Amino acid sequence: MDDLFDKNLEDALRREAPLADRIRPEDFDCFFGQDELVGENSPLRRAIQNDNLTSLIFWGPSGSGKTTLARIIAKKTKAYFVKFSAVVTGINDVRKEIEKARERLKFKKQRTILFIDEIHRFNKAQQDAFLPYVENGTIILIGATTENPSFSVISPLLSRSAVYILKPLSPDALRSIILNALKDGTRGFGETGITIEEKALERLVNFADGDARVGLNGLEFIVNHLKSENKKTIKADEVSAILKEHALRYDKKGEEHYNVISAFIKSMRDSDPDAALYWLARMIESGEDPRFIARRMVIFASEDISNADPRAIQVATAVAHAVEYVGLPEAQINLAHGAVYLATAPK
Repeated sequence: MDDLFDKNLEDALRREAPLADRIRPEDFDCFFGQDELVGENSPLRRAIQNDNLTSLIFWGPSGSGKTTLARIIAKKTKAYFVKFSAVVTGINDVRKEIEKARERLKFKKQRTILFIDEIHRFNKAQQDAFLPYVENGTIILIGATTENPSFSVISPLLSRSAVYILKPLSPDALRSIILNALKDGTRGFGETGITIEEKALERLVNFADGDARVGLNGLEFIVNHLKSENKKTIKADEVSAILKEHALRYDKKGEEHYNVISAFIKSMRDSDPDAALYWLARMIESGEDPRFIARRMVIFASEDISNADPRAIQVATAVAHAVEYVGLPEAQINLAHGAVYLATAPK
């Protein structure tokens, strides 16, 4: 009876779940993006299809497919698959499951795959608890993290796991994901008959910024709005009006923080003022501390330009002073002025 009620609850949750969860693929046929990682004949894809996995760490930004890959593994493996989130699960719950895994291996000769989402949320002592059981084969550990595992996962656990890096999804992958959600009559919006104009699709892809979950959540919000007005076509101006603010993916304490500042520095190093302004605008819009940007510009002026243009350091320090003296929003003009000068200066 409990199983029946559990199944009814699971079905109800699936029906009421957000689109991003309902449409999550359970096979590679509808898994878009990450071709270098899970393309045809890739080592990871073969290992998943052959049910021959070792412990893994999936590292990548939100919405890049880490949890979806775990779900595909869960469907394909003959091992017992257990999913935990380090956000809501304590290490005692994990220890209980490890004990069950030992019994399962002993009496049923069935392996256990333990998937830990947000594994970086576990501290060093908590992560230490996995080590003996990963080492002796009691469990196969799959961890997912948005933070660099070199800093967020303990070295002994890292050395016993293969690390796979997932990148932000390409525009083509996001297009496929959004269109698939619109056409899917069972889990998506196929029954509504709603279509999307090319320009509107382009804007939604830009809004997603490499994150499938953001794109699908945006699509769901737009479709629900159109359904309330009995409209059947998503237009570009409606995408802009309904999704008013482009929430850029940016974590001032996370990996994306360093990715974006690195792109900013690289664009100046490549003497590309347009790219430098783009990355600068992205950091400012996302709430980066302008003093941090100014400090990096001062460093760049000495490290990359130096005596090729002695005035570069003067401009950079003047920008840093202006940022302190003026502050945002006006200081963004000073930062742009300095970024263009440094980008076009001889190196």
